[in-house]
Amino acid sequence: MAGSRRRRFAQVDVFAEEAYLGNPDAVVLDGDGITERDMAQFARWTNLSETTYVLPSAVADYRLRIFTTRW
Repeated sequence: MAGSRRRRFAQVDVFAEEAYLGNPDAVVLDGDGITERDMAQFARWTNLSETTYVLPSAVADYRLRIFTTRW
C-alpha cells in the first residue's frame, strides 16, 4: 500500500458453524487512513471473496468497509 505501515490482519472463517466450511474473509483490524484505492488493491491481493476493514466511527463502536476482488 502506498505510504504503507504495518497493519494487523486476520483471515477468518465466516458464515459456517463448522471450521473450514465457511467463507474465508480477510479482516484488516486497523483500516484507518487507508485509501479506497489501497483497500481495493489489498483485497485483490488477498484473492479472497471479501476483505473487511475495521474503521473508527463517530456514532458507533466501529465502522466496516467491505471490498471484493472486483471492487
